[in-house]
Amino acid sequence: MNDAREDVFSNVVRAGKRTYFFDVRKTRGNDLFLTITESKKQTQEDGGVSYSKHKIYLYKEDFDKFVDGLHDTLKELGRLRSELGEAVSSAEDPSPSNDGPGPHTTGDIQFEDLGKDRDRQEP
Repeated sequence: MNDAREDVFSNVVRAGKRTYFFDVRKTRGNDLFLTITESKKQTQEDGGVSYSKHKIYLYKEDFDKFVDGLHDTLKELGRLRSELGEAVSSAEDPSPSNDGPGPHTTGDIQFEDLGKDRDRQEP
């Protein structure tokens, strides 16, 4: 029996001990949904390695509300970072590195542009 879901697009973001997977899938009814998976590498006392995973399913009826909430949150994060004057240097920042070119700005994200640069190559 075939899987009821078809993979449409996947994006992997590695961030230190965590990896984030953004997967767009299609149901048999041709409805799109998004899964966001966080996978965290954990080293056991015996030297073995395991991964804990947390997954969020985002369905089409929630896309707009999710993006609105994320946009509002990132805007506020940008405002707070500016207000704090970025007092925490990137060397002191406990958040995982994005392995990308410099810090991400969050206050001016245009969500209507999401998906337009899917063909770009990361370094």
